[in-house]
Amino acid sequence: MIETYLLKELAVFLQTGTLAKTAEQLNVTQPTVTRGMQKLEDDFGVRLFDRQPNRITLTETGKLAAKEAVNLVQANQQMIDKIHNFDQSQRSLQIGSVIPGPLILLKNLVTPSPQNLQITSKLLSAVKTEQLISTNAYAGIISNQALATTTITSHYLGTEKLAVNLDKFMFQANQSTISFSELKDLSFVVLSDIGPWREIIQKEITDAKFLYQAQREAFAEITKYSDFPYFSTNLSAVDLSFTKLKNNDNRVLIPITDSSAQMKIYFNYLKEQKKRVAPVITYIQHNWPA
Repeated sequence: MIETYLLKELAVFLQTGTLAKTAEQLNVTQPTVTRGMQKLEDDFGVRLFDRQPNRITLTETGKLAAKEAVNLVQANQQMIDKIHNFDQSQRSLQIGSVIPGPLILLKNLVTPSPQNLQITSKLLSAVKTEQLISTNAYAGIISNQALATTTITSHYLGTEKLAVNLDKFMFQANQSTISFSELKDLSFVVLSDIGPWREIIQKEITDAKFLYQAQREAFAEITKYSDFPYFSTNLSAVDLSFTKLKNNDNRVLIPITDSSAQMKIYFNYLKEQKKRVAPVITYIQHNWPA
């Protein structure tokens, strides 16, 4: 059996192209790598390298071996990560989300939460959702996309509904509802990390300017001392910072009626974890604002 460290050396050599750079990246000496490459050829029983004065390159067979080594090293690391993640998941339920509203809901609820529930603060990438669930990095990931694979399923949590907060002296502020088209040409102050909502507002509101703020403190300060409109959702009602903002704000909250302003939210999880995550799903559904 070929040892893993030798496969890793070969994989790094494919990337760097030299023994010196391979040794540097792996934090070992160059003679150590040289001996490792020689041992690999002995283990395989084939010639992997073309050796010339002051230069060593992979043969065609060596290139194939190196590519396979990359796959094996990656698979080995994925196995280690999956086992570590699973071990951690037995002690706590790690919940992530690609959209901020549900995280705000979970963090601001005062009712008792399911035991050992841990909520990540940073939004996750939607494209990595399936991988993060499959490797047990998260017991569940909340998303506006419902996953359905042989091992993953999803459960509907509720609908997040977008609204806009307008200065009371704007003529649109007299309406009970509003559409995206009626908000064109306006300038909005917006939190940067709003997940899929960002793409939606930029697509739906033509000729608008979005003043993105990375920090909530900056967002609150600009909102306090300006008349710029800003967005909120039905989940904002449980956000303590939003409640504080509204208490010192003269803007009028108006629901947006477009279908794209109504986002269905799902809880994605491994089928084998159904019993463990069921209390979390029920907990979120029970506390989901209308």
